[in-house]
Amino acid sequence: MSTERRPKKMAGVTLIELIIAMVIIGAALAGLVAAYNRANIASADPLVTQQMLAVAETMMEEIMQKPFTGADPGQPASRTLYDEIGDYNGYAQTGIVNVNGDPVAGLGNYTVKVVVDRPGDPGVPAITGINTGDARRIRVDVSAPGALPISLTGWRTRP
Repeated sequence: MSTERRPKKMAGVTLIELIIAMVIIGAALAGLVAAYNRANIASADPLVTQQMLAVAETMMEEIMQKPFTGADPGQPASRTLYDEIGDYNGYAQTGIVNVNGDPVAGLGNYTVKVVVDRPGDPGVPAITGINTGDARRIRVDVSAPGALPISLTGWRTRP
């Protein structure tokens, strides 16, 4: 009979291994919490983007419903008096208002700008087969603090 001793198998973890594992898990959780907080902060962006898009679409629709040319030249002092698409050229407003000039609640920090130009103007592509006087490009830009601006472009031709 041999009296040979077998080595004992080690069971469990040492204190150092436990501390290292806790540090690694803590760092991973800190990274996850930081990513979650960043996603939470950015979750308001889709709402702002949707509001800016709604403002741009509403303004574009308002302009497109006007006649190509109106009876009187020049830009009226009030948006309620705009009677042609050209009247909107250069329109800029900080704090969104309806056509009557009443402010829209919650959109006081938003800005809308409108440019109405014609093919052949600087930065405007020419349209083959259409005279420059018979077409207008309408660009509506909407911006809000902390969000990327939105720009809608539409074309209108003389009927």
